Amino acid sequence: MKKLKTNAIIILLAIFILPLIANAQSTPGLFDGKTLKGWKRLAGRADYKVENGEIVGTTVLNSGNTFLVTEKEYGDFILEMDTKIESPLSNSGVQTRSHYNPAGHDGKGKVYGRQFEIDPSDRRWSGGIYDEGRREWLYPVDLNQKAKDAFKVGIYNHIRIECIGNEMKTWVNGVAVADVVDTVDSRGFIGLQVHAVTKPEQAGKKVYFKNIRIQTANLVQKPFPKDIYVVNFMPNKLSAHEKESGWKLLYDGHTASGWRGATMTTFPAKGWEYTNGVMHVLPSAGKEESGGGDIVTTDMYGAFDLSFEFKLTPGANSGVKYFVTLSEVTKGSAIGLEYQVLDDELHPDAKLGRNGDRTLASVYDLIPSNKPKRFIRPIGAWNTGRIVVYPNNHVEHYLNGIKVLEYERGSKEFRDLVAMSKYTIWKNFGEAKEGHLLLQDHGNEVFFRSIKVKTL
Repeated sequence: MKKLKTNAIIILLAIFILPLIANAQSTPGLFDGKTLKGWKRLAGRADYKVENGEIVGTTVLNSGNTFLVTEKEYGDFILEMDTKIESPLSNSGVQTRSHYNPAGHDGKGKVYGRQFEIDPSDRRWSGGIYDEGRREWLYPVDLNQKAKDAFKVGIYNHIRIECIGNEMKTWVNGVAVADVVDTVDSRGFIGLQVHAVTKPEQAGKKVYFKNIRIQTANLVQKPFPKDIYVVNFMPNKLSAHEKESGWKLLYDGHTASGWRGATMTTFPAKGWEYTNGVMHVLPSAGKEESGGGDIVTTDMYGAFDLSFEFKLTPGANSGVKYFVTLSEVTKGSAIGLEYQVLDDELHPDAKLGRNGDRTLASVYDLIPSNKPKRFIRPIGAWNTGRIVVYPNNHVEHYLNGIKVLEYERGSKEFRDLVAMSKYTIWKNFGEAKEGHLLLQDHGNEVFFRSIKVKTL
């Protein structure tokens, strides 16, 4: 009888007490629904109030970005809330692991750190990750086209943010949006943003936040789709999610394994270095094949997703080629479709060709890239290139997360462009079933790293 009573007590504890303990761990009071206790306003002059159990931010004309931030800092957490923005003219966001510099912006104060973007504009980048006050866009939602329509203007949207270890993942209304692996900010405050406005019609617009819940213990990551691209700032490393999704490194940061000279059976004995985390083209005569020559992957690829970082020196020229068969007869660089890697300002090739089709991130001599200047990082800084070739022969080029061009291999439009280019002398140029990937030696000093590929 005593045993039965003891068991009954244990069951009652499990039913009534344990959920309370779990709830206490998972939902510390970021917002009590009545006051802004535990929060403070930083930087701008926008207004924050509590109305009907919601935090309401209102834009103020000619104010800078204004943030309502937690007085407490957080490390690993899962943050969920509901948010509404009433106008496509507005913009907002949620800061994570962020910081404040009171001397920033000429003494007006600057908040900086990774932000969950709330963007109801035509580009539809809500759920993307922006580095406020520092590096700007880390994960534009061009990288995940399927997520662009997840956020709706004028109604409440449920958002989820996971910051666990060095990784940040985002969701909008249950749709997975962005995944960034970073090298900075292991902890910091959480903040709500009212964006700066400079036009009278943007003033007085409201953004709403409610049901704010944070979990800081017993964190369980939500499954993330394997087809979503990861922005990884850890050089020459793959995250656990990337490995599970089928990505592999083509350069490990230390050896030339998997590469050889385009006209050789081994890696070039001169002209290239591959130590200290970079694949480095040494400067030579400034012409094709004037140093160690091009290098190619030992493996061949058909449908694939290729990502790489590159750093240019002033006036440099190089390229990343794909569908390189090595069957064409040529005196210079091996033939293939080329993602142009170029200093557009100083190298004369940028002024040649047709309509800018020899500029950075273009398909060389065929299709010009359309890239906003703010997404081109300066000479001497690392840029991220990406080439996606789908099984249906649709091809996309990206630069620093922005899709800059797309085309269909083998289409009439593609063949018409080839017919007007230097490639017209090669039959069925660019239409091979598979080919090598190539890094070009154009005689200029260029650096590559974080070269990774996924077969589609």
